[in-house]
Amino acid sequence: MALESERPIPPFPAQHQEPPGLEAEMRPLPQYQGKEYKPANKLVGKTALITGGDSGIGRAVAYLFAREGANVAITYLPAESKDGHALKEEIEKLGKKCLCLEGDVADSAFCKEAVDKTVQEFGGLDILVNNVATMSPSDDIEKFSDEELERMYRVNVFSYYYMTREALRYLKRGACIINTGSIGGSRGGRYVIYSGTKAATHTLTKALAKELLPRGIRVNCVAPGPVWTPLQTVKDSSEQDIVNFGSWNPMGRPGQPDEMAPAYVYLASEADSSYVTGEIIFVTGGDVAR
Repeated sequence: MALESERPIPPFPAQHQEPPGLEAEMRPLPQYQGKEYKPANKLVGKTALITGGDSGIGRAVAYLFAREGANVAITYLPAESKDGHALKEEIEKLGKKCLCLEGDVADSAFCKEAVDKTVQEFGGLDILVNNVATMSPSDDIEKFSDEELERMYRVNVFSYYYMTREALRYLKRGACIINTGSIGGSRGGRYVIYSGTKAATHTLTKALAKELLPRGIRVNCVAPGPVWTPLQTVKDSSEQDIVNFGSWNPMGRPGQPDEMAPAYVYLASEADSSYVTGEIIFVTGGDVAR
């Protein structure tokens, strides 16, 4: 990771993107490579499938997994292909393989296709990271439409069920599932619908961990605080919101994606976390009010 002095702090340039948003269009660019991170071959021979792996936290997770020796498959929407192809090139420079899967995880048929193609390409599946998320520009309880509500739950919740269901056809003892939650899913947050979807993710993690324990499959969750990702630039918020994003955090700034990714490496590594399941690891920059 970069040294603390190299982490971007507010104020940020005013910016807004139409959903789903691209990492390549953000200023400053999110940090995902973990420059100070020291890999230790923890995931050699493993295959990981990461939803929403083209940008933000998913991108950093895919990159650090590759640095740890894993081959990765990433899903993303066709509109996000610029980010996806750029990451593929970066991972291939590390000498690992990256399978790009364009499609909508809100569609259960695509989730089955993504899992099947991953197994066909790499011969198996060891790690599923349910990471994808969307935010509706109208995440105001009095303004959102039925369509927006359904879309957010289909992407943020249904896809986690879909991907897990399909992955379990291949996951064996020693495999793991890692979900991306949020501090908002624990204490509630400004974005009502989003917080509700993440609360569902937290509960899914705990219940699924119990169900899959006899099969030797661990299930855990990482719950970030504010993180500098494209998701922040598509919200229907004021210019000052993005300019000051993360300034309220105890550290005075948002986290960067590569500050989240080591938690996923820890949970993916049997050597590190074989006795850990059903847990929610909060990575919030000192925000303990949850």
